[in-house]
Amino acid sequence: MKDKLREIGLETLRLILRKPEMNDWKKIYEIIDLPVIKNFFMPYPLKKKHVKYWIKDAIKDFGKNSYKFIIELKKEKLIIGMIELKDIHNKDKISETSIWIGKKYFKKGYGTEAKIALNEFAFNKLKVRKLRSETMESNLRSNLLQKKFGYFLEGTKRREHFNPVIKKYVNMNVYGLFKEDWKKNLPKLKRYIR
Repeated sequence: MKDKLREIGLETLRLILRKPEMNDWKKIYEIIDLPVIKNFFMPYPLKKKHVKYWIKDAIKDFGKNSYKFIIELKKEKLIIGMIELKDIHNKDKISETSIWIGKKYFKKGYGTEAKIALNEFAFNKLKVRKLRSETMESNLRSNLLQKKFGYFLEGTKRREHFNPVIKKYVNMNVYGLFKEDWKKNLPKLKRYIR
C-alpha cells in the first residue's frame, strides 16, 4: 500500500496536488513572498539554493514519513503553493499538516479546497486518527483557517521558534483535529468551494 501511495496525486474541482519535480523550484521561488518566509521560518534572505534544497528534500521524503504536494491550478497548470502531511507516526496514527499559498492566490478558496483534499487523504487513505497543525500566534489568517476546519486549540508554545525576519522568538498555537470531528465539519466546509 505504501509503495502505491508514493506516486499519489490528489485532484479537486480546480486543483491538482502532486508530487514535486525538481524543476518546480523556479515557480516556487517566484511565488514565495516575505509573509510566507516570515511564517514558515525559511532562511532569510531566501536564495534559489534554499528552494532547490527544499524541493529535493520533498521529493526524497515523499511517501516515507511525509507527503509534500505541489498545489497546481488544474486548468492553467500553474503552481500556486504547497501543502504537506509531515511527521507521520504510524504507531500513534498522528500527522501534522501545513500549507502555504502564494499571496496573489489568496481569497479564492484554494487553500480550503487543498486542505479538504489533504485531510481526506490523511483520514481515509493513511488511516490517521488525528491531525495537528501549528501556526504563529500572530498569523490571524492561518489561525482562522484552523478553526474553520474544526481544529481545536490545544495550547500555545511560548517563544517556541526563532523567526529570522522579525529577529525574535515567536509563540506557536498548536491545534488538533480528530477524524470524528472532521467528518462532522466536512459538509459545512464543502460550501466554501462551490
